[in-house]
Amino acid sequence: MATESPATRRVQVAEHPRLLKLKEMFNSKFGSIPKFYVRAPGRVNLIGEHIDYCGYSVLPMAVEQDLLIAVEPVETYTLQLANTNPLYPDFSTSATNIQIDKTKPLWHNYFLCGLKGIQEHFGLSNLTGMNCLVDGNIPPRSGLSSSSALVCCAGLVTLTVLGMNLTKVELAEICAKSERYIGTEGGGMDQSISFLAEEGTAKLIEFSPLRATNVNLPSGAVFVIANSCVEMNKAATSHFNIRVMECRLAAKLLAKYKSLQWDKVLQLEEVQAKLGISLEEMLLVTEDALHPEPYSPEEICRCLGITLEELRTQILSPNTYDVLIFKLYQRAKHVYSEAARVLQFKKICEEAPENTVQLLGELMNQSHMSCRDMYECSCPELDQLVDICRKFGAEGSRLTGAGWGGCTVSIVPADKLTSFLANVHKAYYQRSDGSLAPEKQSLFATKPGGGALVFLEA
Repeated sequence: MATESPATRRVQVAEHPRLLKLKEMFNSKFGSIPKFYVRAPGRVNLIGEHIDYCGYSVLPMAVEQDLLIAVEPVETYTLQLANTNPLYPDFSTSATNIQIDKTKPLWHNYFLCGLKGIQEHFGLSNLTGMNCLVDGNIPPRSGLSSSSALVCCAGLVTLTVLGMNLTKVELAEICAKSERYIGTEGGGMDQSISFLAEEGTAKLIEFSPLRATNVNLPSGAVFVIANSCVEMNKAATSHFNIRVMECRLAAKLLAKYKSLQWDKVLQLEEVQAKLGISLEEMLLVTEDALHPEPYSPEEICRCLGITLEELRTQILSPNTYDVLIFKLYQRAKHVYSEAARVLQFKKICEEAPENTVQLLGELMNQSHMSCRDMYECSCPELDQLVDICRKFGAEGSRLTGAGWGGCTVSIVPADKLTSFLANVHKAYYQRSDGSLAPEKQSLFATKPGGGALVFLEA
């Protein structure tokens, strides 16, 4: 399945209200009709937060919310982008000179990332122009991966316009790499699930090499997503990239402590692989090798036997040059314990004991505690929302996505779903102060959706 290209489906556009509306808006915008449409889904990560860029497996599923792009290749070398949402202004540029401004995570830059990734993969200097109209129903900046869905959509759009072929795995790897043009050092989970998702199943996504395994979720429970209404754009903040760097530094100090060739190590998973020990044993090594007090850049230099200049030029990324403290112990503890929880989650789903839902819920609760206390990527609103979800019947609830805002995901017994939704809506969204804008509120049950594909009009 991973060796296949994304599917192409012929559809009667008139029978699909959203496609039909997109076609009509495209016609009114560009005075022509689209040649094809591309879809890429958002995702919810059930467990395994902030560990993909450390080399560890994650367990997401695609959601039904998605991004659609209507596309018409044109003879000129101009790329014209428009969005059905008036909050996102039109953008036009020459397809022969793609420039991505890292300082501004504007919506069109995510499209340019996907386009540039395909262009560079095939070594093309010139690309044909195209008119594109984007329509999305994934809540933005909510931790459900709307930005990566746009990168993936743009990659598949560009591939389709070129008439080229790539497998889903190749596309996922190209889009994961190209999203870094925007300045985010992500790990590849979002792009992988966008292409490799299958309806009806979550996926264990493993890296190096990239592969996906079906994980069948329990039938007696429903996963519910709730938006905290706190927006966080991970490309616009340094939080995310600081965590990536703290994990990299922790990996180097752990490798040095165990007399490994630390300068070649980039990920915490590499240390475990080189030592050939379990995740539980890595937690013990972390206790011995790292101290809970924050590390200064000077102390890191002393530990590694390098100068501050070498730390800056050889290890730190430009957006972490000015960081004064690094919490290495806490970040490594989170990563190794979270990686173990992912494997336990998959094992419970496979073995399906009678108390499956309760056991999965406990793992999700542990994950949230670790994200909150060890990785410090939660926020008061997320913590409050998690508490409310547990109070009204969730067996487990946790933040999902990068954190610092965005959504929670909860596992709810199916027979409690109706009362759960009503009570959480009342307790979190219907506040007396009316501070939560209705358009940002979203609370919904979801099931595993399919991956990216191309639609042709029949």
